Amino acid sequence: MKIEVDDLSGPEIRALLREHVEEMYLISPPESVHALDLDGLLKPEVTFWSVRDGGGLVGCGALKELDSLTGELKSMRTARGATRRGVAATLLAHIIEEARKRRYERLYLETGAEDFFAPARALYARFGFEACEPFAGYTDDPNSVYLTRAL
Repeated sequence: MKIEVDDLSGPEIRALLREHVEEMYLISPPESVHALDLDGLLKPEVTFWSVRDGGGLVGCGALKELDSLTGELKSMRTARGATRRGVAATLLAHIIEEARKRRYERLYLETGAEDFFAPARALYARFGFEACEPFAGYTDDPNSVYLTRAL
């Protein structure tokens, strides 16, 4: 698998992100969807990566700088047809390593509480993420799970 910073200009990555956001709105109530749209992902505090395998796009994810010591994982997505191949784990390890290089002390993320998100929550737990209180402007929401990990 090849992980590269992506400028979000290609039609393939835009389609994957559109699929991601649309699915989030199908699963969660609108007020509980925190997926960044294209404009949000293009902000200077966000680094976005795509994952390719055999030339095809298989996943994506982003790291948003909250401040000089903390980051937030955003837009983790594995393409349909590429699940259970280690895409998310490979990308998550890459993002954690990038956060360490930036000298972040802590990573955060928000994910869904619905059963659909159980595999994602299990992956994050495997990588040492633990439950925490809402952070960075998030509020208590029964549809959200907030996780953190010290680096």
